[in-house]
Amino acid sequence: MGFDRREFTALMLGAAASVTAAGPASAQSDPLPSWNDGPAKQEIVKFVDATTDAASPNFVPLGERIATFDQDGTLWVEHPIYTQLVYCFDRVPALVRSKPELANLEPFRTVRTGDREAIAKLGLEPLLKIVAATLTGVDVDTFRDEAAKWIADARDPRWKRPYTELTYAPQIELLKYLRSVGYRTYIVTGGGQDFVRVYAEGVYGVPPEQVVGSAGAVSYQYGAKGPVLIKEPKLLLNDDNAGKPEGIHLMIGRRPYFAFGNSTGDRQMLEYTKAGTGARLAMLVLHDDGAREYAYGPAQGLPDTKVGRFTPELYDEAIKDGWIVVSMKNDWKRIFAFE
Repeated sequence: MGFDRREFTALMLGAAASVTAAGPASAQSDPLPSWNDGPAKQEIVKFVDATTDAASPNFVPLGERIATFDQDGTLWVEHPIYTQLVYCFDRVPALVRSKPELANLEPFRTVRTGDREAIAKLGLEPLLKIVAATLTGVDVDTFRDEAAKWIADARDPRWKRPYTELTYAPQIELLKYLRSVGYRTYIVTGGGQDFVRVYAEGVYGVPPEQVVGSAGAVSYQYGAKGPVLIKEPKLLLNDDNAGKPEGIHLMIGRRPYFAFGNSTGDRQMLEYTKAGTGARLAMLVLHDDGAREYAYGPAQGLPDTKVGRFTPELYDEAIKDGWIVVSMKNDWKRIFAFE
């Protein structure tokens, strides 16, 4: 036949990708039914076709197909406050019971009042104290079990549903669509890596080893039942802003071909993705649907926010550099699976 090993490998990978891509299409003509037909959906399909067709000049071998997604505000609701912070606040009473000396100290005193307005006024440093106190000092297995129980029991105050039901149906479809054509999907989040790993596989189909998040140090110690890893109050990776591409390099080792975010904290991840050669797709979801979810920006004249800011400068960069801005209001036929 005259093929060398490299040509043969490329041919086989291309054939495998073609078979994989054809499978879902035969079973379901539209892999993204919660997306309205429009430029955003068309760009996704065009990208998938270009990177998985062995005859395409932009074909991407299976081993290089990497897609990265921010979590908060990109895969599930982040307003009015990040879910992990709610978890941390809910852990404060138990923490104070074990350490009574914290009861009248700030910010623990304010959090214990349950006054949402007062809690919302806490600055970054007080919040970091809460995070450090409630996410460290235990072994990783105990933390996993406690977080899993909270995730199962906690309810969002607006919808009165588990937080894991507040995932965006269009994004769950997109994750599955990309995996169906051989992409490995990673969550790259500023949230705590250990926290997100508790539920990522069950909720998103993303295994723990494909979660890249803000990570703290652990120390190897001996407990009553043998060796344990204790979570320490020392930050190893702040997986936000420039920390996202740094974390991608450290944990994945490949530049993504596809990246999806929603705020200024995702800017460097999208820049890093688009800087690669070949077909690369960068997307941002704009929260412009206050009726079905929340509306905030301040891009496009939307209300300003402290959580998940999508600034006019980020919007301008997206338009200039060819990133796709997804309108939650116009591009998503439905937002939640329970609609």
